[in-house]
Amino acid sequence: MAPGDHRVYKAPDTISASVSHIGDHENNGVETKIAIQRRAIRKVDFWLVGFYSLVYVFRVIDSNNYSNAAIINLEAGTGIKKELNLNPSQWAWTLSIFSYSYLIFEPSNTILLKKFKPSTWMFVLILTWGICACAAGAAQNFPGMMCVRFAIGLAEAGFYPAVLYHMAFWYKPDELRWRIALFYSLGQVSGALSGLLAYAISFMNGAGGLSGWRWLFIIEGLPAIILSVVALYGLPDYPETARMLTEEERAFLTGRLSSSAPSGSDSSWNFTAVKVLFSSPTLYTFSTYWIGHGIGGFGVNYALPTVIYELGFTTTAYSQLMNIPPYVACFFFLNILGYLLHKKWIRPWTTAVAIESTMIICYIVLITVRNSVVKYLALIVATACAGSAYPVIWPERIRDLDGTVASGIGIGYTNALAQFSGIVGPHVYSTVFGPTYRISYTICLCFLCAAITGILASWWLVVRKAQNQSKASVTEGQEVA
Repeated sequence: MAPGDHRVYKAPDTISASVSHIGDHENNGVETKIAIQRRAIRKVDFWLVGFYSLVYVFRVIDSNNYSNAAIINLEAGTGIKKELNLNPSQWAWTLSIFSYSYLIFEPSNTILLKKFKPSTWMFVLILTWGICACAAGAAQNFPGMMCVRFAIGLAEAGFYPAVLYHMAFWYKPDELRWRIALFYSLGQVSGALSGLLAYAISFMNGAGGLSGWRWLFIIEGLPAIILSVVALYGLPDYPETARMLTEEERAFLTGRLSSSAPSGSDSSWNFTAVKVLFSSPTLYTFSTYWIGHGIGGFGVNYALPTVIYELGFTTTAYSQLMNIPPYVACFFFLNILGYLLHKKWIRPWTTAVAIESTMIICYIVLITVRNSVVKYLALIVATACAGSAYPVIWPERIRDLDGTVASGIGIGYTNALAQFSGIVGPHVYSTVFGPTYRISYTICLCFLCAAITGILASWWLVVRKAQNQSKASVTEGQEVA
């Protein structure tokens, strides 16, 4: 070292230790960032997947058990049809009016998430359907039940599309796949359990001077009222305002989505985006798919009771028990698909086509085969496929929607089209086509062919749109350079 040079000399080992310390500090920073990201996503999953799934379980039970109410305590002479003096036509109307209110109010209910915070709007929806569900137990005649059923449909109509819309504020489309699959699959399981719950509540017939079907509606409406309060005070609205997140977690979640994704900070009403939405060809190709699968796919639900009856299970308890396997199969099948899609081992578009094709094969079996056991197995496969089709393709539908307003209207409008299954289904499976229902199966098969056409057209249009956007981005970059 030269005289006068007062720099401190470090031995090679000391220098290596310093460099190693800097490297460890950088690694710790990366690990801390990853830990923050995982912790943030875990908190979001708890509320948006966990809480919404719990609410969805009770929503499906509320919906399904109206049909179960038709057979509760028939032997005791206190059935709902007898006490309300409902003829077959009136009973059919109390069933279908629910779908009409869904069809009308789903698009408008979803966009109201822009007017109200998600926690506030979910509180209103869940509380309203809980109160109306309880009120169904007080109906005394056909007009009263029609009013209550319409009100329940009005409130419940906004829930499912609003959940998807709310998730779009938090998750990327790729992250939605298994989350939507899990959320929807739990609803399928609750569809199976609703029959057993109805059977258990039937033993309350006469308690407090009320018939079993009245207790069914009252008991099943109470959980929704309780959960509505939880939604109001606990449900996070947007990444920018979530109280459950730390500053670091909020910084990670805010701004990580694409510019076309819905945003909680966007309070404007962009009517230009709405015009673009309704001029987009994908709106109509996806509509074809949603209507085709709604009528053709979910038609299997109307065939299931007949096939179970053919198996010889004519008592209430056994018939409700045989309703469980198809919905349990749907639960496992949908979660497997969600996992495979999340790992990107399969693609949503080809999976959707495969699901519709499998259902077509099942309908061919139902048309041509007379053996009841084979038909029941075909219905298990068809039910699993029917409940898995929409969740598989929903992330791609959401990806295709640009902006907050367009996303809200688009999600609500698209999901509303599935309600044609409840409107058209009872007519397709009219008793005039029974007991074989071969004509009904053929009609549903044709709708599934239309659904495949719709999904293939949507696939081509979405891919072409992505390619055009990519080319535009490259061109813009070259111009800037």
